[in-house]
Amino acid sequence: MKRIETVEALEALYPTKPSTAATIKVTDRLIPGYRSWIAASRFCILSTVGPEGTDASPRGDDGPVALTLDDRLLAIPDWKGNNRLDTLRNIVRDGRVSVMFMVPGSMNVMRVNGTAILTDDPHMTGRFDRAARVPKSVILVTVGEVYPQCARAILRAGLWSRDDAAGLPTMGEMLTQASEGDFDGAGYDIEWPDRAKDTMW
Repeated sequence: MKRIETVEALEALYPTKPSTAATIKVTDRLIPGYRSWIAASRFCILSTVGPEGTDASPRGDDGPVALTLDDRLLAIPDWKGNNRLDTLRNIVRDGRVSVMFMVPGSMNVMRVNGTAILTDDPHMTGRFDRAARVPKSVILVTVGEVYPQCARAILRAGLWSRDDAAGLPTMGEMLTQASEGDFDGAGYDIEWPDRAKDTMW
């Protein structure tokens, strides 16, 4: 298969220059519109890089998924998950991150590229208190650049206007397959709803 191996070859395939809108939208800080857009986002995908490779982790909340501390700093709480720590290990070893914020119903996506650190400072974790439950750590993202992505990808996918979940395997079924039958996936599926309610925060 033919590979594109140089930037020059790549650019030859795409000779049209980016539009004015595609270039002026990039800022190094959260302008008011970007700030309000992120405040409306309850879901993001946090991408990191480390010695083992890359990782993309979904993050969600029942309110803003990230807290804006100032026009260049975001805080994302690390609520309960699977304890693999892939994302957190990467941040400790290589702070480069990208975050893609989504808002249900909106066809646009807000993209943030920057660097991150982890903190377990009680003054920061305490800002996310939920009935005396706080995250063990908080991801602080310093904005390098931020910009909205146009609507084409979500429009092509029909992301908010369709439901393709019917017939998909359950998590338990996939775990059974991954373990080649050694894992009790049926039991996992039965127990999951109650476990989720008790371990959401």
